Amino acid sequence: MSGARAPGSSPVAEERLARAALTRVFEPGDPKVTALLRDGGAKGLVIGLAGRTDPPRGFTASRWQGLRARAARARPEQDLEAAARVGARFVCPGDTEWPAQLDDLGAARPLGLWVRGTVDLRMWALRSVAMVGARACTQYGAHVAGTLAADLAERGWVVVSGGAYGVDGAAHRGALGAGGATAAVLACGIDRCYPAGHAQLMKRIVQQGLIVSELPPGEHPTPSRFVVRNRVIAALTRGTVVVEAAHRSGSLVTARAAQRLGRHTMGVPGPVTSGLSAGVHELLRAEAHLVTDAADVIELVGAVGELGEERRGPVVPRDLLAPEAARVLAVLPARGTVTASDVALGAATVTDDAVARLYELQALGFVERHGDGWQLTRQAVQPGFSTSDAL
Repeated sequence: MSGARAPGSSPVAEERLARAALTRVFEPGDPKVTALLRDGGAKGLVIGLAGRTDPPRGFTASRWQGLRARAARARPEQDLEAAARVGARFVCPGDTEWPAQLDDLGAARPLGLWVRGTVDLRMWALRSVAMVGARACTQYGAHVAGTLAADLAERGWVVVSGGAYGVDGAAHRGALGAGGATAAVLACGIDRCYPAGHAQLMKRIVQQGLIVSELPPGEHPTPSRFVVRNRVIAALTRGTVVVEAAHRSGSLVTARAAQRLGRHTMGVPGPVTSGLSAGVHELLRAEAHLVTDAADVIELVGAVGELGEERRGPVVPRDLLAPEAARVLAVLPARGTVTASDVALGAATVTDDAVARLYELQALGFVERHGDGWQLTRQAVQPGFSTSDAL
């Protein structure tokens, strides 16, 4: 990697090239990089790595030597070419496509993002929701994630996840199946497929959505890279939904990162007997919103006025009765007949009024007359139709 200016290159192009090089030198999320960038920008840091042997403040001699060795092997032009071959590009701060909400990460802001796909990352991120959860999820978790993602996609929201097995994969498939938008934030290079079993899924995401990574082409995933990747998922989106997570799940790392960033943190409850829901329930007890469907999520992350519908059970015929008729109906027993005077006494009204209401109820199919007595019809004693005493 050289600090010399290429013929005909501009300062902006040089800074971009330097940032691309630094993604191969520093691990994602390293807060010390920001301090180094303040002094001379990305290009200055590249030059420093090439010529400075004494470590700057905050770095040991061995650490600095290791970074210099990485820098000597960095070939940003080749990385950019490799990205272009798979339809990818490098997006960095200052670009029109750069999502400004990533700046909320402060010192942990990415140096840049390798983006694969044809749509605009910044525009998609403005209306996006993260969905994360257990890799070894249950059938319930996969169903909830897929359904919730499909419903969000149908309502014009981008579903962002990590491309892993389990809840991540179900969320991506749900959004794709609904013909909607989804983005996968990876812990490896954008030209690699991890896990390998998601090769076809990744192809679909590239065709219909975006693949995003802080790491240059060819880089492999590591446990630490999965952890720091989660902060990008949290910062990129308007809120994070957790579907199934054990107490030590990485999904909870994403949710807590979202909370620190001031994003909405949401959880889908599961069976209290399931260890895979224990982490979600703990999150709900302490700091998250309970959500069960897309309407709940959108009410939190959407614009002012995007409210979910009022929840209530199905409307039954009795709900449509006037209060006076409902009181009369409530007096009739589930079995046997009762006189109009007894109905009046039970409904706290006069007999003439009770008779009028009974004839009204007869016309509606609730009661029938037998001589001087009144009783519920067979239809009225069915669940959802008759009085609570008859259920």
